[in-house]
Amino acid sequence: MNQNPINTSRLVEVFSAEAFDNRRIDVIGAGATGSKVVLELAKAGLDDIHVYDFDTVAHENIGNQAYRRERDIDQLKVDALQNLVYEATGLKVNTHAERVDGSQELGDIVFLLTDRMDSRKQIFESSIKYNMNVQLMIETRMGVDQGRVYAVNPNDSVHVRAWTKTLCDDVVTETSACGTKISVGPTAGIIANYAMWALFRWSALQINPDGEDKLENELIVSLRPPALMTRFFNR
Repeated sequence: MNQNPINTSRLVEVFSAEAFDNRRIDVIGAGATGSKVVLELAKAGLDDIHVYDFDTVAHENIGNQAYRRERDIDQLKVDALQNLVYEATGLKVNTHAERVDGSQELGDIVFLLTDRMDSRKQIFESSIKYNMNVQLMIETRMGVDQGRVYAVNPNDSVHVRAWTKTLCDDVVTETSACGTKISVGPTAGIIANYAMWALFRWSALQINPDGEDKLENELIVSLRPPALMTRFFNR
């Protein structure tokens, strides 16, 4: 535990810190959504955070990711993000400048946020699917003005089948997991925040599983025009 935890007293109505006792959070991918998710996790006072990414910060990342132009260009994303989070919160995230290939031991909660669909498929098959250590996988996809957030129990065969059916191939080289090369900062922020809300709601259900709130497995958001659709992975 960190010696100077964040004061999360204003968050008590939306998530339960008790649900994260002795639980590790892994964020795979520190790009548009990943960098913002890591920062929000730390601001929520969650201090057992591990982030995986082997890429460096480039000039084109500044407009849609959490990084800073003057300080972070050409640094490894995980190192730049560690410094950024520490300056903002006093918490230190654990960094892994490597590809996730099945050799790593992942934690209880995994955000799967790489920038290509083929890497997500590979990581899910090698490291997450039916991994008894992983209780929740949150995966996001983002286009210019729309996105999706998935909350999946990777040990539930119904969830695995339903989520797998949503996967598609990368359309062209250097296309994101959402099928577009264009990445808009405000859209990334909205999708990252919906991913955080999925985590908050999941945490509340760990404390009160019989409560009225039920966590949807798929959330589809449109920003032009504004619209929101959700569904559960029914048996």
